[in-house]
Amino acid sequence: MSNREISDNPLSAQSEVFSLAVDGMGGDGAPDVVVAGLAIAADRHPGMRVLLIGDEAQLRPLLAKHPKAEAICTIWHTDASIPMDMKPTAALRVRQSSMRLGMDAVASGRAKGVVSAGNSGAMLALAKIVVKTMPGISRPAMAAISPTIKGDVVMLDLGANVSCDWRNLVEFAVMGEAFAKAVLGLPAPRIGLLNIGSEELKGDEKLRVASEALRESPLAAQFHGFIEGHDITAGTTDVVVTDGFTGNVALKTGEGALKMASSLLRQVFNRGIISKIGYLLVRPGLERMKEWLDPRRYNGAVFVGLNGVVVKSHGGTDAEGFAAAVDVAMDMVTHGFNESIRERLTHMGALLSRHQASLERESEETAS
Repeated sequence: MSNREISDNPLSAQSEVFSLAVDGMGGDGAPDVVVAGLAIAADRHPGMRVLLIGDEAQLRPLLAKHPKAEAICTIWHTDASIPMDMKPTAALRVRQSSMRLGMDAVASGRAKGVVSAGNSGAMLALAKIVVKTMPGISRPAMAAISPTIKGDVVMLDLGANVSCDWRNLVEFAVMGEAFAKAVLGLPAPRIGLLNIGSEELKGDEKLRVASEALRESPLAAQFHGFIEGHDITAGTTDVVVTDGFTGNVALKTGEGALKMASSLLRQVFNRGIISKIGYLLVRPGLERMKEWLDPRRYNGAVFVGLNGVVVKSHGGTDAEGFAAAVDVAMDMVTHGFNESIRERLTHMGALLSRHQASLERESEETAS
């Protein structure tokens, strides 16, 4: 398929269902980084079809330079885009923005997922309003993959919900398990609730109730229990569940620790001739470690719990990083991510209702 411009109202005028809708104008390096990233992703997903949304005058020359991207893309022209500093409330009013049209494509069923490197706050707001929350999920969450000494780990929530109740945490566990299956290829991911200690009596009531619910759920065999901060990088579990405030702090702390370690290593190996000789000896190992911890490999945070796949690429990423975000979206689309969540929730509905009723009875008894 060669790239072409489709009609002004492609959601009704065309019958083709696209693998992904891609915001061509979102991110610091757009549209150049977006098109170059799609060219890389095209090799990994030869059957992928992309609805590339943005300014045709800018996109078409770039696609001509990247024939692999050109072969999988169809352009949907729009002049409007969402600036990185625009407030979410203002972004909601720009109905013809490249980001909004990507969400519209998913909501209408024209595309199975959307990827953007644009404004995070605007993207979350648009996802909630346009794509909407999946039935049975009270709040969507932000999930992402991080490295551990044993492999990779899925973490959620990473900032979409500052405070959560026990039911939110159980839903996050369901969504995190489905994410780990789809993206990491794990048949039975282990799940942990992040707490201030691993003992059963540690933490507040919401954590203890969430733990009880998970131990009685279809996920019981995969539920490890409470984990602590050091368990994240130790790879104790495959999925780490927490509220958005704690998750965001943990994520940023981990990123800071990696930067500090990198800076200290540079200082050590630049202290003198002996240090530089030592660097040459260990350089192959350091290069492998650098590749393993490369943040581009982990680019692609996902808003889970929506009626469609919504992936947020880091705004400052390069083409390799954007391709990684596309990889995440394609893995979720290909492996039926949302279908897996719906199936789990169907089996857990009665359990969640029973726990909620029990808590309400206890609250009434305490009040009386």
